[in-house]
Amino acid sequence: MKIRAPAKINLRLRVVGKRADGYHLLDMIMVPVSLYDEIEIRKIRPAGKRRSGDELIRIRCGHPEVPQGKDNIVYRAAQLILDSCRYTQPISISIKKRIPVGAGLGGGSTDAAATLVGLNRLFNLHLSLTALEKMAVSLGADVPFFIRARPARARGIGERLKPLRAMARFWSVIIYPGFPVSTGWVYRNLGEKLTKPIVNTSIASSLKSIDELARRLDNDLEGVTLERYPKISGLKRKLLQEGALGSLMSGSGSAVFGIFPSKRAAARAFRRLRKEEGARAYLVHVVN
Repeated sequence: MKIRAPAKINLRLRVVGKRADGYHLLDMIMVPVSLYDEIEIRKIRPAGKRRSGDELIRIRCGHPEVPQGKDNIVYRAAQLILDSCRYTQPISISIKKRIPVGAGLGGGSTDAAATLVGLNRLFNLHLSLTALEKMAVSLGADVPFFIRARPARARGIGERLKPLRAMARFWSVIIYPGFPVSTGWVYRNLGEKLTKPIVNTSIASSLKSIDELARRLDNDLEGVTLERYPKISGLKRKLLQEGALGSLMSGSGSAVFGIFPSKRAAARAFRRLRKEEGARAYLVHVVN
């Protein structure tokens, strides 16, 4: 079984509080985009009688920055399904990475969600999407969003999801500057200043028009990341110079994106920006 796992971008990310356990409370607008990893899951035929202690889950990924074995979030997602359903069927999971690692695009989280969805189908477990979302929370804050992979407002630590239906569709150019940013480092260096939660009425009015949506792009984490990595600021400026209606860093970085008024405008900017030295550019659109 093969599943495409989409990346995401954050149109808004506001830090509105902090829990006693140290996790930050967020208010975000997240949309999935047409940049995909591919997850392939296969049942493995046991060679003879399985001995106690043999591994049930094998992870393969050729990307040098992706951990192997039990350190991989995909392994943990697979183990969660197998343990909850008491399955002893050996499986092999192959990950083809296209989403940059450490880019704020949700690459690890979307792979984990695709693994949950894929194993649910492969083993005919008939778990609901709501049940999978609840299971996904233990894997990471962004993982529940990718179970349905549709535009949503995410609150709490990212697990409280509300779908956004009346939203303008748009094309975007994403630029990865060639280096990752640690999410943990960004949050550890975030100051104590918190922003107010987004008012529901302002969300509805700002998403229907692509021009208004672009003007309302906002990310509280930019102040930390851009100060440490000025190249990211430079890429934001280049997106605007190439005709983007608005530009923003996604998540904690390092990737930035620009919103364009048409596919043609985005494609023209992509052709120029993909020549940026040391960076990688992607032409994408919102998916649902």
